[in-house]
Amino acid sequence: MSAARALGGSGLTTPPLVLGGNVFGWTADRAASFRVLDAFADAGGTMVDTADVYSAWVPGHKGGESETLIGEWLRTSGKRMQVATKVGMLPGEGGEKLAPARIAAACEASLKRLGVETIDLYFAHQDDEGVPQEDALAAFAKLIEAGKIRALGASNFSAERLGLALDVAKREGLPRYTVLQPEYNLVSRDRFEGALQDLCVAENIGVVPYYGLASGFLTGKYRSAADLGQSVRGGRMTALLEGKGAKVLAAMDAVAAETNASLAQIALAWLAAQPGVTAPIASATRVEQVEELIGAWDVALSDDQLSRLTAAGA
Repeated sequence: MSAARALGGSGLTTPPLVLGGNVFGWTADRAASFRVLDAFADAGGTMVDTADVYSAWVPGHKGGESETLIGEWLRTSGKRMQVATKVGMLPGEGGEKLAPARIAAACEASLKRLGVETIDLYFAHQDDEGVPQEDALAAFAKLIEAGKIRALGASNFSAERLGLALDVAKREGLPRYTVLQPEYNLVSRDRFEGALQDLCVAENIGVVPYYGLASGFLTGKYRSAADLGQSVRGGRMTALLEGKGAKVLAAMDAVAAETNASLAQIALAWLAAQPGVTAPIASATRVEQVEELIGAWDVALSDDQLSRLTAAGA
């Protein structure tokens, strides 16, 4: 059982894995979603990550399906789970992106679907250069003052824009982003490593990366062109296979032989060991997958193993 880690300056803590809720109501139906949430909670997991836009891309869906299922599970199971959700990609009442009226309306809708009085961690799902940062932060401040959200996060922000937001918050006396959710994994590193990672470390911003398993690539599921037809995500894997992916998988195979850990566990353990990273996000549609993901908590990679993995994906 892994100890909880402080999530930057948010006041929240989590073990080194956050459960991804993007699959709930999409590739995991109600029963499967409840089984996954039960298994995660029973194993000591404490945070699930979702968004108002999940899963609006599915024909017949309008967004909010994941939040609705999580809300039903919280109500019927009686179990407690910290919930992180997001605003900024699903247009609706009040406008779109981070328009202040949209933030207010979207938060109310998320609270209703989740059946909670307070959202533990509320993310700006994407940057919005059309809205002054102070206006967006002032809208979030009202929600914090009303007790509707506990902590504030930013997702998909550049180092420049996140730094500007921190400056604005300090200057105007507004709440600051205390958590960042970037795309980051062993094969996709350029969006986080460098200026953005340095900023998070310097400013005590907790990092919860998404796509920790590179849409399944880092499980070892796709090793040749023949494997690409295995899932709807297969088409995305060609570039990885033709790039540094094979080299990374080879390094992971070697570490797996030394540790008896699965490739997914190694990918998540590597992420959890990176400077600034509190907990990677990973989703599951079956209980067996939850058990495998949870096992990453107890995988302690040596400095030599970490450096070999890092070098392979450089």
